[in-house]
Amino acid sequence: MKRVVVSVLILIILFFTFPPAQAVTSPSLSGMQIYPRDHIWNVPVDSLPVDPMSETYIKSAGASAYLYIYEGYPLNIVDKNTPVHYFTSFRYMEGSDYVPYPVPVNPLIETRSKDHSLLIIQPDTNYFYQIFDAQKNADGTWSAGSGAVFNLSTYELRPDGWTADAAGLPVLPGLLRYDEVAFGEINHALRITTWTTQNAHIWPARHDAGISNTAFPPMGQRFRLKSTFDISGYTPQQQVILRAMKKYGMILADNNGDKRIWGLSAAEDARWDFDFTTFAGIHGSDFEAVDVSSLMIDKDSGKARVTLEVTATPSVTGGQSDIPDSGTGAMAITSACFGIVAIYIYRVMKKP
Repeated sequence: MKRVVVSVLILIILFFTFPPAQAVTSPSLSGMQIYPRDHIWNVPVDSLPVDPMSETYIKSAGASAYLYIYEGYPLNIVDKNTPVHYFTSFRYMEGSDYVPYPVPVNPLIETRSKDHSLLIIQPDTNYFYQIFDAQKNADGTWSAGSGAVFNLSTYELRPDGWTADAAGLPVLPGLLRYDEVAFGEINHALRITTWTTQNAHIWPARHDAGISNTAFPPMGQRFRLKSTFDISGYTPQQQVILRAMKKYGMILADNNGDKRIWGLSAAEDARWDFDFTTFAGIHGSDFEAVDVSSLMIDKDSGKARVTLEVTATPSVTGGQSDIPDSGTGAMAITSACFGIVAIYIYRVMKKP
């Protein structure tokens, strides 16, 4: 009996000491400036006027459609020493950047949709590589639907008519990222999708993929959560997101094909505590379209006409948040359990 007890307790120790493989967590980008602070992605729109087409756009995109978060974008971090590869082919060669891409040996590729996006971030150069429908060939080479390279230190936009996502925009600047939510503040616009759009685009979008109906919003249209929307009953993570939706709004960047949803885009991360039932209580009728035309200086530049305010740079360790860090707590529990089990084994072994 004693041998059985000891064996079980040893298994318990091993379980706590060597936990199962960790689920996907997104890397922290807190030290990386994604576009200048006066770039259109990074400027508040809470004081800008409502677009004259707001009611029409909301109705066509779905006044009763609910808010959904698509957390399917894994991020790959590389450095300037990562070997580069040319893609053997792009289906949309005209509109793609045919340059070498720093593809990791075993990159994380989007698997929750047929887009198969490969997102590569190079912090030491401040470059972002966005590959659509990335496919590794049998001989080890790569092919894709399209490829786009973004210098995140500049205001440069894609050439007009060129793709990246459907709006010709980078995915990264508008992603929900756990490091920002854990810090307690998101200081940029979010990326949103609707079931379909019109076949037109407005600044800062560079491409469109919609239908010939001006009742639908164009790619690049800015939306925001209405200032009167009460967020007090939401979780700490949700409140961070909803505050950003009020202050910085959302840029329409793709079609999701589902009439039931307005879709926010998020980096893949096991630490999210999204309550989808609660988010589903937020509908298109709680949004409004925003007229950002007064911010445009040059239609071919992302630089916005704003007066910059001095703000702290987000840092996961530098701010305070109501969202706990799961790693430290788990380690403390493991250590405590290890100690308790060890004492119990000692007492069992001492018995006659």
